[in-house]
Amino acid sequence: MANERITMRKIKEALRLLLGLKLSQVQTAKSLNVGRTTIVEYARRFKASGLSWPLPEGLDDLAIEELLFPKQPSALHPRPSIPFEYLVKEMKRPNVTLMLLWEEYKKADPDGYQYSQFAKLYRAYQKTLSYSMRQDHKGGEKLFVDFGDGLHLRDARTGVLLPVSLFVAVWGASSYLFAHATAGEDLRSWIDVHVKCFEFYECSPKAIVPDNLKAGVTKACRYEPEINPTYADLAAHYSLCVFPARPYHPKDKGKVENGVLLAKRWIMARLRNRVFESLGELNDAIMVLVVEFNDRLMRKLRTSRKALFLELDKPNALPLPEHPFEFAQWETHRVGINYHIEFDKNFYSVPYTLIHQELDMRGTSTVVEFYQHSRRLLTHPRSFRKNDYTTRGEHMPPSHQKYVEWTPGRILHWAGKYGPSVKELVEKLMAARAFPEQAYRSSLGIIRLAHRYGAGRLENACKRALLYRSLTYGSVKNILEKGLDGLEESPAVQPLILHENLRGPQYYQSK
Repeated sequence: MANERITMRKIKEALRLLLGLKLSQVQTAKSLNVGRTTIVEYARRFKASGLSWPLPEGLDDLAIEELLFPKQPSALHPRPSIPFEYLVKEMKRPNVTLMLLWEEYKKADPDGYQYSQFAKLYRAYQKTLSYSMRQDHKGGEKLFVDFGDGLHLRDARTGVLLPVSLFVAVWGASSYLFAHATAGEDLRSWIDVHVKCFEFYECSPKAIVPDNLKAGVTKACRYEPEINPTYADLAAHYSLCVFPARPYHPKDKGKVENGVLLAKRWIMARLRNRVFESLGELNDAIMVLVVEFNDRLMRKLRTSRKALFLELDKPNALPLPEHPFEFAQWETHRVGINYHIEFDKNFYSVPYTLIHQELDMRGTSTVVEFYQHSRRLLTHPRSFRKNDYTTRGEHMPPSHQKYVEWTPGRILHWAGKYGPSVKELVEKLMAARAFPEQAYRSSLGIIRLAHRYGAGRLENACKRALLYRSLTYGSVKNILEKGLDGLEESPAVQPLILHENLRGPQYYQSK
């Protein structure tokens, strides 16, 4: 049989050449520029149709086509229809497979399609759905998250428009949407908006799929992405895992990118002519639109995202822990020779036996925890005064001369080698601290400036710093960098300048 049916005009012309002009099948095929097998097939169909030549008058092309190409019995008695909307919804349930749904379909309709045709028709129907709804994500399994841009706040004082970011979260199975505006895309904003997101859903997913955002993913890698420690803490708190989208694989994050696009169309477009001066006001307006969006019926599935979320995602999601996650910042540093370690520009004491060792530190709003090899060693109350020292007496060695390489006396002796002003400045630094060891870091920094600028210049810089009572490492370094150590100091009291043009007090009294 011909691979492709020729037009009815051509079929009638073939019949005219064969039956009216008595041409052979080969001649007819050449005349019409078609294959001989095609002419043979249409001659057979003409004979089987019961028609005669010339064709009866009044018989149109549609009637001729029905006689030449009668419908097959299966088309006259079609198989039971496939409930595609039901299949799409059921495929999002955990552990449900297409084979299982076909078995249920055949049990209800034994005359239905076989599995291969059933699967083919299901895949064809999937292609008619939006990209996000085509993906077979299981209920309660994945939440896709990312930041989008395009929103602004107006500064009430200057009137300048300030850009803000839009966080978007989309469930894999239901496409249930959450959106929230943040001032930035830093780590604290990233963590805080996750907590708000879970509170909105009243549950958490089994896995989060973020884009390779710096706040959530410290190092983007196709095979072993490195998750930010604070983000890893959040995942552990909610008993979920993080699957970062692979770089240069847009299909991995297609769900949330489609969600961001829908959010822009539904939320941003409707807010484009409104002006907001605070995040609270903006987020109130966003939430109204989020609720409306989730309640709308989806045309293909004839149900809403909220209904699908309540049916598919929420029953299979994880319950929230008793307390929400508390933001914590991680840093890693080495313990200094003064058995203090820096965290967020503040210094905390640790046992002197840890000098030169590397510790991991986790700071919340109230405490700083110190870890070594994942074992917590101690905690300190969090200090927010920059360059402040928090010291415990029990962390100090019983005898500095016995246990510690550096002592106040040794540092003063070393400073004295570079000049009396250097020694005096270091001595005053130590005297200003509750413990001399708290000034070790600054003192050693000042002494080491001699390696770069020379002992003579360091002595002059320290003398100038003492004169102006600016007793810090930063002041000495600034004097050296700007070359102020070479300037001669002016006397504290300047002599009166006498000049004939100077006006005395009598001049103003006479006015």
